[in-house]
Amino acid sequence: MKRLPINAKKIRDMYRQGLNIMSYLRELNSQEKNVVQTIEISYDLQSGDYTDAMKNPAYLQYKINYCQSLANHFSCLEQYDSIMEAGIGEATTLATLLDCLPKQIKSYGFDLSWSRIAYANKWLRSKEHNKTQLCTGDLFNIPFLDNSIDVVYTSHSIEPNGGNEEAILRELYRVAKKYVVLLEPAYEFANDQARQRMESHGYCKELKKTCDDLGYKVIKNQLFEYSSNVLNPTMIIIIEKLAKVGSVADVFACPLHKTPLRQSNNALYSEEALSLYPIIDDIPCLRIENGILASHFEDFKGN
Repeated sequence: MKRLPINAKKIRDMYRQGLNIMSYLRELNSQEKNVVQTIEISYDLQSGDYTDAMKNPAYLQYKINYCQSLANHFSCLEQYDSIMEAGIGEATTLATLLDCLPKQIKSYGFDLSWSRIAYANKWLRSKEHNKTQLCTGDLFNIPFLDNSIDVVYTSHSIEPNGGNEEAILRELYRVAKKYVVLLEPAYEFANDQARQRMESHGYCKELKKTCDDLGYKVIKNQLFEYSSNVLNPTMIIIIEKLAKVGSVADVFACPLHKTPLRQSNNALYSEEALSLYPIIDDIPCLRIENGILASHFEDFKGN
């Protein structure tokens, strides 16, 4: 993916002045839809805002209600032992959801932004969810093995990726072993004003139709009980997969080849990509562009 020349410090100053960075970058680069770099910059600059919002009693109660409702939907699924939030942000949803689920559930998550994962780790530790494994990654090249997580879910992370619904759904489905659960903008259920707003922001739409076109088994498609913005109502879609495969011990994968990684000091090594993916402050950096070509790495193993 070609990265645009961006003055990050200038963009940060503009964000602090209240500018909508996604809209600005789309206009600056004549983009009709959000691209990965635009989304990454926008959300990285917001890092810390979501955990700060949890200090507001009204928002905290909303988040508790949102996650309890999601847990209720999960209770209707076949037995599952692991969950992953794709596009985890600062883990405010995952941490609250884990409070509503059995303690033995294994949990995972990834996000484009290293900064947001750092905040997510801090938030999870503050809520005593110390075993969740997080990494950087993107929705188009999820750094997890095929059929490695029982339930893969999103919470408005597909949202800014309008036009790329099919590619993202294929990746979520690949990683899921039993179910994919989507909490995303309810474009199909929204009124004209809400639809116009979603379109202006480049939000996703027609997720149910895309699932049907891909031949996925949708067992639930309805408005979700809670939304933080009446102009951005949430819907829930549950896709059943039930893959007949065994469990995997290590779930992280090379984002390029989707094959297992081997840890070596402060990096994870991909034999297929001949690349090292660094681990920075205990955060595996598993986006394709994070890879460091090291074709002779094996020559120095153990030296």
